[in-house]
Amino acid sequence: MEEKYIKHRYDPIIPSKDEWPVVKLARERREFVKKVAELAEARILGLTGKNPDILKEELETTLYREKLRVKQNPWAVDPDDEHTFWNEVKNSLLQINTDMALDKAQRFQAYQGLLHQITSRYAEEIASNFKASHYKFTRSMVTYGFARLLNAARVKGIKSIFSTQYTLQDKIQITGQTDQIRDLATKGTIVMVPTHFSNLDSVLIGWIISVLGMPPFIYGAGLNLFNISIFAYFMNALGAYKVDRRKKNLMYLETLKTYSKEAIQFGCHSLFFPGGTRSRSGMIESRLKLGLLSTAIEAQRANYQNGLNDISGKVFIVPVTINYHFVLEAPSLIQEYLSATGQERYYKENDEFSTSYKISKFLFKFFTKGSDISVSVGRAMDVLGNYVDENGDSLDKRGRRIDTRDYFISEGKVTIDQQREEEYTNMLGKRIVEEFHLINRVFSSHLVAFVAFELIKQKNNKLDIFDLIRLPEEDISIPYSEFKDACQMVLDKIFELKAQGKIDAAPHLKRSMDEIITHGIDNVGMYHAKRPIVRDKAGNITTEDMSLLYFYHNRLHGYAFEKLF
Repeated sequence: MEEKYIKHRYDPIIPSKDEWPVVKLARERREFVKKVAELAEARILGLTGKNPDILKEELETTLYREKLRVKQNPWAVDPDDEHTFWNEVKNSLLQINTDMALDKAQRFQAYQGLLHQITSRYAEEIASNFKASHYKFTRSMVTYGFARLLNAARVKGIKSIFSTQYTLQDKIQITGQTDQIRDLATKGTIVMVPTHFSNLDSVLIGWIISVLGMPPFIYGAGLNLFNISIFAYFMNALGAYKVDRRKKNLMYLETLKTYSKEAIQFGCHSLFFPGGTRSRSGMIESRLKLGLLSTAIEAQRANYQNGLNDISGKVFIVPVTINYHFVLEAPSLIQEYLSATGQERYYKENDEFSTSYKISKFLFKFFTKGSDISVSVGRAMDVLGNYVDENGDSLDKRGRRIDTRDYFISEGKVTIDQQREEEYTNMLGKRIVEEFHLINRVFSSHLVAFVAFELIKQKNNKLDIFDLIRLPEEDISIPYSEFKDACQMVLDKIFELKAQGKIDAAPHLKRSMDEIITHGIDNVGMYHAKRPIVRDKAGNITTEDMSLLYFYHNRLHGYAFEKLF
């Protein structure tokens, strides 16, 4: 991985906003939404075999789940006519089911009419409301506002308000294959797949894309974010389409997948978090939600079917890891993970990002502390997980060029094969997880949290994770010298893996071990009321919150570092 940081804003790869794919899509929004609804309808009819009984069952399942959602888990962002719409669907379904004059064909046609209403509603709800003028204003506002906060934190006195001494690039380190992604974005279509730890990720990635001089991406953002007025504005302005995690029915999921596939085919660079939601445990995602990921493979196959066999029809997958010293929502995320209720679909968003005031307070805290963010851009791959070269050509494990189109051919032509594409999606998911671990960038905070938790676990090796979390803080004390030696042991292993290209490490890990430990303790969980790691009066290591310590420890899960203890 390249060690350089981006210290300037790149020139745009497409200077004219009228040529941006998202602007073209916005101009055709009405027609595009109509097309998505019709294609989603066709997909669902295909999945039900055009059998009226199966279609009826899917309609009834959708109705039941939607009525339950409206009653038990309403959100402020939901349309005002939700209750009315689903009551009308209920009445229509009842009328079709009880009308004895309808023959089988007429009944099927009536069910199909209801299906069309539902997919049309879903497509309109999902679709982005991107406006180029709002995007430009939002980009300027985010850059200006964050930079003012940063300078207020670093420059003393009244001059700080007007100072331009520090830029966001000083605070947010962008590293990795930035030149490759810029180049490939002019040749084909990029699908960026980042790790997901915080609600701040969406705005952050939007800013990164802008700094790299790329046109805005479309991306799936959780509908819950639109509950918060300031986030709703940002999300709409940055090109987000809406993903409602409460809706698990076939009709919604197929409409969502159709929207993503068609947008990629349209040539829109796309971004989605393959983990689905923020990592509750603090671990790098190891099991990805493959629904939206499969749409990249479908779009690639469809491009080949439509004769787009050159570079312009190629879809590139770009993994990205986002590294924080602390995550604002960590307390509520780790508590949800530990409770292990399995009821994520009914999870009510009620955490530290629940109001505009809390977000503003967090941003001020963040910029007035010395904490950095690192964004690592991975090497681009094709939809099968093969690396690509500077020309966008796919390479096998030996570095030989291969033609991705060959993987979609059956009996001499490109064909649809759902089982085959499911297998390709699984392969791609595994490759993305591998890349996340390779480009993950270790911070001092990750190191000290990992070591502290592992030492506590070692001293209490008969306790399971839940008993460990409940340990009284007064019973936890690690002698500093023991802690320092263990940190050095793990750091040596990190640098060994870094030399093999299996992990990355922030430059601040090249300091002396005492400095690294101080830096890590100062930064880890700095915003939380209870700190994950503190030094007591004797200088020994202890904690004020074991569950938070566990959350930050988990960032280094998956490398077998625990075997060192």
